[in-house]
Amino acid sequence: MIGRLSQYAHGIRGAVYAVDESTVFVKNFAYDGTGPDAYFWVGDTPQPSPEGVLVPYPEDYTTRDPPILTAHSNSDIMLRLPGGKRLRDIKWLSVWCRRFTVNFGDVFIPPGLDPPRPRVLPEFKRLAHGLRSGNISVLDAKTFYIPNLHYDGAGPDAYFWVGNGSEPNPFGTKVPSESGSLNPLRGYQGEDIEIQLPGKLTAYDVDWLAVWCVEYRHNFGHVYIPKDLDVPPALGQTKITTSSTTSQTPASASNNCKEILDKRLQVRWELQGDQVQITLSARLRREQYMAFGISGAEGRAAMLGADVVVAYWDNRIKQPRVADYTITHLAQCDGERGVCPDLRLGGSNDAVLVSGQQKNGVTTITYRRPLAAKESQKDKEVLTSRSQSVIAAFGPLNSRYEANAHSFMDTTRNDVQLDFGAQNDNTCLGLAELDAEGPAPWPPRVLAGLTNFTARIGPAGGRRGYTPITGHPSWGIAWYINDQLIPEIYVERGKTYTFTVEGGEDRTNPAKFHPFYISDSSEGGFGQKKEEDQRKQRLFAGVAFDNEGYPYPTAVGRYCEWTHKTTDMSAVSESFEAYMKTLQLECNEGEPAILTWTVAQETPDLVYYQCYTHNNLGWKIHVVDPGTSVPFPGDQTADFNAATVLLPTVTAILTILTVLRNIASR
Repeated sequence: MIGRLSQYAHGIRGAVYAVDESTVFVKNFAYDGTGPDAYFWVGDTPQPSPEGVLVPYPEDYTTRDPPILTAHSNSDIMLRLPGGKRLRDIKWLSVWCRRFTVNFGDVFIPPGLDPPRPRVLPEFKRLAHGLRSGNISVLDAKTFYIPNLHYDGAGPDAYFWVGNGSEPNPFGTKVPSESGSLNPLRGYQGEDIEIQLPGKLTAYDVDWLAVWCVEYRHNFGHVYIPKDLDVPPALGQTKITTSSTTSQTPASASNNCKEILDKRLQVRWELQGDQVQITLSARLRREQYMAFGISGAEGRAAMLGADVVVAYWDNRIKQPRVADYTITHLAQCDGERGVCPDLRLGGSNDAVLVSGQQKNGVTTITYRRPLAAKESQKDKEVLTSRSQSVIAAFGPLNSRYEANAHSFMDTTRNDVQLDFGAQNDNTCLGLAELDAEGPAPWPPRVLAGLTNFTARIGPAGGRRGYTPITGHPSWGIAWYINDQLIPEIYVERGKTYTFTVEGGEDRTNPAKFHPFYISDSSEGGFGQKKEEDQRKQRLFAGVAFDNEGYPYPTAVGRYCEWTHKTTDMSAVSESFEAYMKTLQLECNEGEPAILTWTVAQETPDLVYYQCYTHNNLGWKIHVVDPGTSVPFPGDQTADFNAATVLLPTVTAILTILTVLRNIASR
């Protein structure tokens, strides 16, 4: 605040603020417009005088000379000081008539005024995916300038992300990219960009800015935002260029929308008489459902007793499907209780499909259901007079195409309130789309006949690597065994194998702490599981237990990672060998971990090497009896879904080569 304009003539009125060192904001400006030659006027004389300088308004005038000031009533006006002048160079602002040299109203600049100014912060903390930058600036309350930004673009679901708390966490908000896009971030190679906080958010409302992977809840790097910013307000004085954000969801007559499940599920709703029409949008994996409905208890997220609709894409008929479910037990439906379709329990399916589509990786399904609870034992009423607790979940479909169990991270854990009777309750920013036309995946790899392996971290290969090989989602990195991307390994019972592990030892940086272990879980992540889920995994190597029975990883050593020389080139690398040429190996100081595994006779035919702290980094180990034929090293034609593969053994191949060499020598 500088002060209020003095009212000498012509109804002058307004409050004057310093926006930054060269910009002034006049709030609720009033003037009757009858002065013959009036302008905003600034100067450094003791009192307003003809020696001042004209401040053009509006700034973007198209006439030869600045326009004369017209009438205003409670206008908000932005004034930029001309000729490179700053507030410290002037003593007053006036509404001045040049023809009659009359001051209609003025305000004086207080000596020593310290106006808001952009704030320079540190660079992004470098945690993963080659993220780095120059010092980041907060240009105004909504605008960040990020110079020399580097990021490999390999994160599958990464965004600029802001929020509160001591560390970046899932409860943040997506920030559109410099082009206004809400798709996952592309790669950057030393670019200077500006991004703007969405909606009503300002830099004063958040504690950090990060690059964050939503699907895997990982922080690739962040910068903290101090509380004593004192940056200029976001009044349009900072020029940025963005394209308009395109909604990923079909248009709806209603503007009600809420993002839940860490903003991965978008829920739109609209009242239609005694029905409510609901649209669910999410990035679903193949054979995966999304569920949404009324919580089983008010004031908290309760699955038991909930009334939900399960929506999914039926790949058998290439059509969307919806089904009304009742949850009587936290288990798969056995025909009497569990997570069951109402139809299977003798009830009716009150969810009516309206439409559905799959586009660019986003599944959108619209259905309609009654507001009233038609079946008192199975349904819950949808309230329109106040908010009520709702729940949601993602999960796999079973062989009956019914909802299977869901993971802890894929279900509502905190109370989420939704007002079905609201109008224009829209907090959605958008869902990321995927390119429908992707490159062909690389062939899988195989390692057999070896007893020594190195295990390092590397990029997952985008849509050519980890995900198409395994069918599992990836958060951008995976195990490289002997510098091969998640090869299938063949071992024999009774033999001893040695793994040199370089997955990291810094427990304070989860993005670079990947202890190696072997179990029967195709997902891994033993250390992040709840105790009851840990008991479902059978462990074979890499995990020990302390005196109190708590597990800990043993294969903890220095960190080595294959990183991108520039950005992720997987989409344009025709072979994995070509892709490796775009990578470089970076290793921290220290010693690797050594994991020794003697394969017991009772070991199952199929186990997995994985990461102790994260899901979906590794792949298969086939366990065979001595003498069983296995693929030869580097073979890319084996049946990668079988526990054993009837191809020539390494010994047999060497024997054949010896015979051929002897024949040739004769």
